[in-house]
Parts: sequence; C-alpha cells; structure tokens
Amino acid sequence: MFGLTQLGAVHTLISLVAVAAGIVCFVRYGSISLRTRAGGVYVVATVLTCVTAFGLFRTGAFGPGHAIGVLTLIVLAFAVLVEKRAQARTLPHAVEVVSYTTTFFLHWIPAINETTTRLPPSAPLASGPNDPVILVLVGIALVLYVAGAAVQVVRLKAVAPVSTR
Repeated sequence: MFGLTQLGAVHTLISLVAVAAGIVCFVRYGSISLRTRAGGVYVVATVLTCVTAFGLFRTGAFGPGHAIGVLTLIVLAFAVLVEKRAQARTLPHAVEVVSYTTTFFLHWIPAINETTTRLPPSAPLASGPNDPVILVLVGIALVLYVAGAAVQVVRLKAVAPVSTR
C-alpha cells in the first residue's frame, strides 16, 4: 500500500499517533507536556517514530532523514529534561514549551515529503525533497511553527505570576 514496507506502515501508524497526541495537547492544554496522558503518548510515539525511521532510510549513508530523526530525539530529550527540572526553575517554562513544539514541527518535514511524493498514487504531487511544492509546504509549516511558538510564549507570560520584590 502506497509503496510502504511493513516497517514503513508501522512507522507511519506510530507517527500518526504521535501527531494526533500532539494535536490533542495543543487543543486541550495549549502545549505538549508529560504532565498529561496525551503528552506521554506524544513523547513515547515520537521516540518510536524516530527509531523506526532509522530502519527505513536506505541511502547507505547518513542523510537528511537521519539528521531530522537525531535532531528530534535531541530536542525531545532536552524538553523532557527541562520539564523534569521545572521545580528547580533553572530555565523558563517557555524553553520547555518551545522545545516540545519544535519536535512537533520536525514531525511535519518528513510527513510533508513522504505524503506529497506518494499521493495520489497515480500522480504524486511532488517528485522529491527539493520539489517546489514540498519547499512551499515546509515553509508554511515553519511559519505556523514560529507563530504557534510565539503565541505559546505570549500566553505563558500572560499567566506568569508577578514577582513582588
């Protein structure tokens, strides 16, 4: 189906779970966090998405897909670490929120590439990663990411307790 291997199909299903959990987090809570069940599902599914993706890249060398997977895991680990240290208040809550949001954005880069180069099956929308359609859609995703992260930070500042010194 759609030229996917069994691993590719499993990877796609896991990534859809991660994206759905991320959307639930944004809609219900305004951000992704391990403090919620949906956030926990998002983190686990994102790790599994990255790990299964490493088995899909058949270029024989480290490529852009590997880089996105590694970057996603690094940013996700950082976000979890920042969240776990939240009680110490060593970093602003905005760092945690924007880090998780960054991982959500990173899901969209391969999703856009894979979807547009496979669908519709008879005449895919794009020919490859450098196709203008993909570049425009990733650009739109980047603008939405920056705008969404900015809204999250503004909301955090609006509800932040006022210091009385």
